[in-house]
Amino acid sequence: MPSVFVQGRPVDSYPRLAPGARQGRVRRITEAGEEVLHKPCRDVTEFGPDLAALIDDMFLTMYIADGAGLAANQVGVGLRVFVYDCPDDDGVRHVGHIVNPVLEPLDASRRRLLDEAEGCLSVPGATKDVPRPDRAVVRGFDRDGEPLVIEGTGYFARCLAHEADHCDGQLYLDRLSARERKDALRQMADRREAVYARRAANVAALEA
Repeated sequence: MPSVFVQGRPVDSYPRLAPGARQGRVRRITEAGEEVLHKPCRDVTEFGPDLAALIDDMFLTMYIADGAGLAANQVGVGLRVFVYDCPDDDGVRHVGHIVNPVLEPLDASRRRLLDEAEGCLSVPGATKDVPRPDRAVVRGFDRDGEPLVIEGTGYFARCLAHEADHCDGQLYLDRLSARERKDALRQMADRREAVYARRAANVAALEA
């Protein structure tokens, strides 16, 4: 079994950071409550250098924030794009991006719901158990406009579903009860400064 899949295809090896990230710049990550996170994103209609640069920026920003995935509206851009660098439950690494993603509905007989901890870079410091299917299939395009299908299981399936939700203007907070949501926001208030200090340290280490 290959240990890394890039854009859904197996590769023999891959660097610690996706190569494009080194051309990117770190962008500010939006937080729960900001309008861009709470409305559906627009489809990408232009495939070209601006989109490629956005994807590079998103990869670098995700790495600086120690994330497994990042959607464009999390850097303030209301377009349907996300990037990921995420392990599945077998320790296989999945790296890639997807433009105009659509999460396929799964037949109830072919999926199992897993209630496991989930966090979000836009809800810094908070984690909550969120039920998600143990399998996900996302269809879309790559940065060049070529059709793409990405499949994931376990934790990677959770990542794909979470990022697809972002593109639809949903946070994992929206899947919680009022009491659980309130607790998540309390966690965020308590921990956010420590999270930002860690991100700043990561930027400093990158620039050293």
